[in-house]
Amino acid sequence: HVHLKESGGDLVQPGGSLRLSCAASGGTLDYAIAWFRQAPGKQREAVACMHLSDGSTYHRDSVKGRFTISRDNSKNTVYLQMNNLKPEDPAVYYCVTDEAPFPCQVVVSTAGPFHFTTWGQGTQVTVSA
Repeated sequence: HVHLKESGGDLVQPGGSLRLSCAASGGTLDYAIAWFRQAPGKQREAVACMHLSDGSTYHRDSVKGRFTISRDNSKNTVYLQMNNLKPEDPAVYYCVTDEAPFPCQVVVSTAGPFHFTTWGQGTQVTVSA
């Protein structure tokens, strides 16, 4: 059973950048992996997703052009590069995967709910001047 651990969350000024990392251990990432975020009082939402078979990526409209999901197979790690961070981006960010395939395009364009098997513990991103 794969375990996920996020890192890289921090306090950053508006317009700043962060790169979040999601390290997988105890197994392999087989189908797809997504980055979700949840802010206080808001619904959890997926911001980026990657199909691992072909590397295709999908991003929520609100982060397109600012966030990029990528992976390093040699390190069994997935990243979320976040640029031009805005006041609406602060949240706990989670990397998520499942033991079955899931459609990235649907995940980043709808509100769910989604019932995935594997979640990391999350990393806090704060945007403040």
